[in-house]
Amino acid sequence: MDASHPLDLQALFTAQRQAFAAQSFPVAAVRLERLERLKRLVTDNEDALAEAISADFGNRSRHETALAETFFVLASIAHARSHLRRWMKRRRVGTSFHSLPGSSWIMPQPLGVVGIVSPWNYPLQLALAPAVAALAAGNRVMIKPSETTPGFSELLALLVGQRFGADECAIVTGNADVGRDFVRLPFDHLFFTGSTEVGRKVALAAAANLTPVTLELGGKSPAIVDTSSDLADSARRIAVGKLFNAGQTCIAPDYVLVPKAQQQAFAQAFTQAVTELYPTLENNPDYTSVVDDRHYARLQGLAQDAQIAGAQVLPINPGGQPEDAGTRKMRPTLLLGVTGGMRVMQEEIFGPVLPVVGYETLDDAIAFINARPRPLALYWFGRDSAHRDQVLRRTISGGVTVNDALLHIAQENLPFGGVGDSGIGAYHGEYGFRLFSKEKPVFVQSKLAGTWLLRPPYGKLAASVMRNLRRMV
Repeated sequence: MDASHPLDLQALFTAQRQAFAAQSFPVAAVRLERLERLKRLVTDNEDALAEAISADFGNRSRHETALAETFFVLASIAHARSHLRRWMKRRRVGTSFHSLPGSSWIMPQPLGVVGIVSPWNYPLQLALAPAVAALAAGNRVMIKPSETTPGFSELLALLVGQRFGADECAIVTGNADVGRDFVRLPFDHLFFTGSTEVGRKVALAAAANLTPVTLELGGKSPAIVDTSSDLADSARRIAVGKLFNAGQTCIAPDYVLVPKAQQQAFAQAFTQAVTELYPTLENNPDYTSVVDDRHYARLQGLAQDAQIAGAQVLPINPGGQPEDAGTRKMRPTLLLGVTGGMRVMQEEIFGPVLPVVGYETLDDAIAFINARPRPLALYWFGRDSAHRDQVLRRTISGGVTVNDALLHIAQENLPFGGVGDSGIGAYHGEYGFRLFSKEKPVFVQSKLAGTWLLRPPYGKLAASVMRNLRRMV
């Protein structure tokens, strides 16, 4: 559906709300069938979806799309289908002693109509993974994908329209104006993935309707190379995490903290790792392009600004081919000697540029991280468990991977989300199901209840009961 006018959005929203009112608690079989349709949508069109994403990027590695998009979504669906019946069950909880022999339980209930705003960097994963959780929880879903990947967005709209009724799950395509109208709708929950700057605007728009929001944002995720680390192995794993999708990943290592005496050795190890991972760049289908000319120019500007301000710029060019701005395959670039005042240390990079920051002591590294907004991810590399635990206790981040990069996002039993400037709320697996459910508390009174002892008119008996209750707390 191309909702080019606010009235189209309102009509779609109204249709979904009416459909939800007619089936406000879909049984497990209905939810499982919806998830099966979503699975078939992905598996039957895997090649077409990958081609559309690659065309929007200029080149997107098919292996990266298979790993981070297709497999990710299918794994989410499989996990939800496997556990859905258990998630849907009401959960018995303890009852306060003063209300016995009554009973208490929690009933997960669908919210209604969920709005999802997804970004361009992982357009399939970040549109459908939240939708998996919302559909599993029994909701109706409207998705607004990014206008930066228009070919993919149009294809997704077509495919979803073929398998779902518009009042069940629908794609809304259009420009930023459509996006602004979308987030103003009175959803029962609004889920946004994108930049911190836009996330603030989304939260303000949602606040007008008191719509609860989940904001999956970004920020500057640090990697700490400990003195106890295997430097070569750490550099290789950081290179893999940084250059996956050409760095256009919200949890990519945004800068790396390295012991000062090891900065040059790290630079050499990182360069060697890049050369092994990508023997050539320009004609290498494994190396993804920067998504568009605007982002390419922005990344070039960050490196140039750092160089003018005194940083040492080390572009890595396996194969020796000149960089072609037309393909937007930007050379992986290390920056040494960066300072906090440089733009590259103030803005989320979202590309293959990696600042290296030297530190004297672990306390200095921790202080450097804590002086900045709380990141979406943090990475620590080393073998000293005491150092690791210091970092885990003394820093606050959305999530952590130890001795690797990115992989905490792929764990269905871990919540994924930010903290502070990097986001609000978390999802994946059961956490996503609960996010899009109202966990309704229910107390069931017993026929044997003694509450009659505390009814008006109050007298000596009520006072005696209250004295005894007070002694028990």
